[in-house]
Amino acid sequence: MAKITRKIKTITVNADKCNGCRTCEVMCSAYHSTPRYSTVNTARARIHVTTHRLKNIWLPVFAGDYTRSECGCRDQYVLGGKEYSECSFCRAACPSRDLFKEPDSGLPLKCDMCEGEESPLCVQWCLNDVLTYQEREEEVEESPVMGDLEMGLEPLVDRYGLEKLTSSLIRLSQKD
Repeated sequence: MAKITRKIKTITVNADKCNGCRTCEVMCSAYHSTPRYSTVNTARARIHVTTHRLKNIWLPVFAGDYTRSECGCRDQYVLGGKEYSECSFCRAACPSRDLFKEPDSGLPLKCDMCEGEESPLCVQWCLNDVLTYQEREEEVEESPVMGDLEMGLEPLVDRYGLEKLTSSLIRLSQKD
């Protein structure tokens, strides 16, 4: 495989600064509403703040890739005197939880870094500088990338089966 230079975009989280205001969730959901900024539904946000108020825990987590199966681990971690479950750090949309899934369709959500904006809105609107945006170039192996359509169809195939999905697509394509 050939090596290519790719722009890598990252958002760093400093959880110790987070106070759980959830402005990042509100701005993300507003940006991704249709039409843009028309509604706020944090269930559609690509960032969620995991909270446990009694333990003083607020942890922003971004939506990552979809995974077909839930993990077998349920480890606990203690960081800075605070206890976190493994699911608190997980960025995947998986079958065992509704986090990072479109509430109406169940399709997985993934952070797109607010494509087209100067920087992600969650970073721009973060009141306590919890989120930091960085871009860097990195040489990586070129690999086939799953497109948005394939990524959206994959959970439907898992849920209903390829045969049922195919027959439904054929039926829809024959409509007037």
